[in-house]
Amino acid sequence: NRKASFEFEFIETFTAGMVLTGTEIKSIREGKASLQEAFCVFHKGELYVKMMHISPYKEGTYNNHELTRQRKLLLNKKELKKLESKMAEKGLTVIPTRLFLSQRGFAKLNIALAKGKKLHDKRQSIKDRDVKRDLSRMKY
Repeated sequence: NRKASFEFEFIETFTAGMVLTGTEIKSIREGKASLQEAFCVFHKGELYVKMMHISPYKEGTYNNHELTRQRKLLLNKKELKKLESKMAEKGLTVIPTRLFLSQRGFAKLNIALAKGKKLHDKRQSIKDRDVKRDLSRMKY
């Protein structure tokens, strides 16, 4: 989710497991998932990711999954309590940043506790990126 780093300032990051159905994991292994519009919400003390688009598995027949269904994230209780208390603060949110497969073949989601950037913060990010690019060019 490249746009997230431009729109938000990451405060803390976590890695969470996901509860998926069979056709969802098969689509993720084919690389057919998008975090573009995804966001995380708390519901009854549990964290869910919403609007994460996973394309249907082409050989899934009638067992195929819903494209943007709400998916439960698996975290420790300490991490859940910490995130929930931080989200209660004004201006903080939890956003998914990266979807990957672990060594054991499980789908994992990197999530970040983030604060939205203002326009002047975005300009500063662009300026910092340009300075880093110029410095790396000067080294060669």
